[in-house]
Amino acid sequence: MFFGVTFGDWAGEVENWVFAVLAVAMIYSAVRVVTTRNVVHAALYLVVTLGGSAALFLLLGAEFVAWTVVLVYIGAIIVLFLFGIMITRAPMGHETKLSHPRRVRVAAALASGALFVLIGGSLLEAYEDDLLPTVDPTRTGDVGLSLFERFVIPFEVVSFVLLAALIGGIVLARKDPSVEEEEVLQ
Repeated sequence: MFFGVTFGDWAGEVENWVFAVLAVAMIYSAVRVVTTRNVVHAALYLVVTLGGSAALFLLLGAEFVAWTVVLVYIGAIIVLFLFGIMITRAPMGHETKLSHPRRVRVAAALASGALFVLIGGSLLEAYEDDLLPTVDPTRTGDVGLSLFERFVIPFEVVSFVLLAALIGGIVLARKDPSVEEEEVLQ
């Protein structure tokens, strides 16, 4: 019995099984993000991890946050990573060794495990058997009305800045033809 809930009570809820499947998939893909030797595969594992976090937000009833994760992180950031890999012509094959020796990786794993235990123990001690209050989730329509009624000017400014960054990225990535190539084209 954990927090006054038995395994039978936990197993009776479909949401708990969906959470467990998502958690296992996210843990596996997160580990593969940092252990794979191919940068493109790492980016694709990151897509799976971020997709799982969006699904968890959907389970919590935070649909706006879930679709923001999908659009911004999966749709934009991962595409940016992949474009960066392609533009810089980073090696996409298998590397022969990782950047740090084994002793550094083991120390980092131990430190992150200790930090996980510390934070988890602090949360358990702080909240003990308290249950989360039941609240109605905020719907996407309400967030959209708030965004476009109260924050329309900052929203437009951010969109202009992102457009300028996109144009700047294209200009920097574009390869100008050399003099010989221009003569051949004429």
